[in-house]
Amino acid sequence: MRRRVVITGLGLITPLGQGKDALWEGLTLPRRVVGPITRFDATGYSTRIAAEVKDFDPTQFMERKDARRASRFIQFAIGATHLALQDAQLAITDANREQVGVLIGSGIGGIDYMDTQVRLLDRHGPDRVSPFLPAMMISDMASGMVSIQFGVKGPNLCAVTACSTGADAIGLATRLIQYGDAEVMLAGGSEAAIEPIGIAGFCAARAMSTRNDDPEHASRPFDAERDGFVMGEGAGVLVLESLEHAQARGARIYAEVLGYGMTADAYHITQPDPEGDGALRAMRKAIHDAGLQPTDIDYINAHGTSTRYNDAKETLAIKRLLGEDAYRVPVSSTKSVTGHLLGAAGAVEAAICVLALQHQTIPPTINYEHPDPECDLDYVPNQARPATLRTVMTNSFGFGGHNSVLVLGQV
Repeated sequence: MRRRVVITGLGLITPLGQGKDALWEGLTLPRRVVGPITRFDATGYSTRIAAEVKDFDPTQFMERKDARRASRFIQFAIGATHLALQDAQLAITDANREQVGVLIGSGIGGIDYMDTQVRLLDRHGPDRVSPFLPAMMISDMASGMVSIQFGVKGPNLCAVTACSTGADAIGLATRLIQYGDAEVMLAGGSEAAIEPIGIAGFCAARAMSTRNDDPEHASRPFDAERDGFVMGEGAGVLVLESLEHAQARGARIYAEVLGYGMTADAYHITQPDPEGDGALRAMRKAIHDAGLQPTDIDYINAHGTSTRYNDAKETLAIKRLLGEDAYRVPVSSTKSVTGHLLGAAGAVEAAICVLALQHQTIPPTINYEHPDPECDLDYVPNQARPATLRTVMTNSFGFGGHNSVLVLGQV
């Protein structure tokens, strides 16, 4: 029999600040954090706005010399892990370190380090390229550095599934605990792609909002006037434990990971399946894995990127899943507040679902002003809403046709 897996710690570094309280307060007020890019001069870019993490000091969480050698996404991952372990009141010791694993993914990895080193190569030749480049640009190094930093010696893996990464990391880490490969997993995603080449690439793909004169209203999922996503950055790391392990140490338990589903569209490198087929099957798989029925879902945290196709096709998939009940179940996109954290989004949004269960409140979709006939569900517009929540679902979909869904519930 599969073991039950629970969530006992939340570590968040997002554009809303550090920690779960900053995230939740920012979502429910809500705070508006999208603004002009300050990490580099974005003059000449079609998109010049983003949701940046401000005033982040990696030396809060690691030695200065280690911080200088680490890509920003690694720094975020280490910081979020520190906060998660602190929140879970879990100490890593010689007695437990071989039972604790890490599964932290990144959709893009160390693009900042790579960008800087390519510029050095162009200007000064190969002798100036850092020997740390191979390690600092690859996506698995968030998991690797967290393992080293905290001395955990259990399974050490990395998920890389574009914007599904964070959800897949949590789902796969859950499987490792369920089948006895670990007692505890530090799982989530980290991303820091607000860099010249990252922004330029998404600009070229015409995927991002160009509402540069009104950044606070640029991320507007499901709204008829949406024109693309707003890039965010940050990390979300969750402490997952077997129920028995958590109970034995008297841990506070936030929620349980009830179900996980993943599918492929097998349709297009960036566009979702036109009938929402992959998203629908992933939701069905996650609900089946949880031993539930679609009508048991009380709230859906949508992928909801604020792009034309994604929002419409996700809405269609939810309608196909729930039928007429689709109009009863509230759906919201917290990317309207945080921006799109790419490979970290699924982990941060899983944490948001945990907080929604804890506070019995649904965070809103802000900037929802103009109804779209293709997007006609209850998107919890503009204000947080008290609700009775027992079981919630969070969707994550990524370039390449990845679809990943988590179902979480009260214990």
